[in-house]
Amino acid sequence: MPISNDSIEQKPNLVFVITDDQGYGDFSCHGNPIIETPNLDAMHSESLRLTNLHVGPTCAPTRAGIMTGRYCNCTGVWHTIGGRSLLRNDERTMADIFRANDYKTGMFGKWHLGDNYPYRPHDRGFEEALYHGGGGISQTPDHWGNDYFDDTYARNGVKEPFEGYCTDVWFDQAMQFIERNRENPFFCYLPTNAPHSPYHVPNGYGEPYHGRTPDA
Repeated sequence: MPISNDSIEQKPNLVFVITDDQGYGDFSCHGNPIIETPNLDAMHSESLRLTNLHVGPTCAPTRAGIMTGRYCNCTGVWHTIGGRSLLRNDERTMADIFRANDYKTGMFGKWHLGDNYPYRPHDRGFEEALYHGGGGISQTPDHWGNDYFDDTYARNGVKEPFEGYCTDVWFDQAMQFIERNRENPFFCYLPTNAPHSPYHVPNGYGEPYHGRTPDA
């Protein structure tokens, strides 16, 4: 099929959502008898599934691999603590590449590849970044009381308080970014910190599971 100049010049948008610590068996479409994931099941039924995908064994190494396309041991990220979650400054990220090709770039959620210059997301190709510190909501320096609700996060390095549940904040801010850039090609990276423990959720999400497991 002939390709017009218009189709060559049109740049597709990319929205990349990744959940935290959600394993293969945590979906009803994969046979979980308790957890109900109807929306994800629907996407599963009509999506491309990568059945031979290999990642780092823990959080930050996997994120480094995603951002660079390189094996985690090559990026300097092979653990989640002790300074071993810092993505080497000479590594080029997806955001760097998109931004170099005139994309608007934004990330909203869990970064876990460094909280200080030059490792922060807005140092690594993201024009707009809203994120919590460290590897979890409560690991945000000076805001150790963050508990998933009405927390303080960093927007391009500047602390800012928010109202609402963390996942809702990430998605609300991401959708605002998308709306602002609807006339521009954009890359929106949305790495949630949920459903990683601690399992703090609004009552409406937890109530359906009361009494269904020994700990519920």
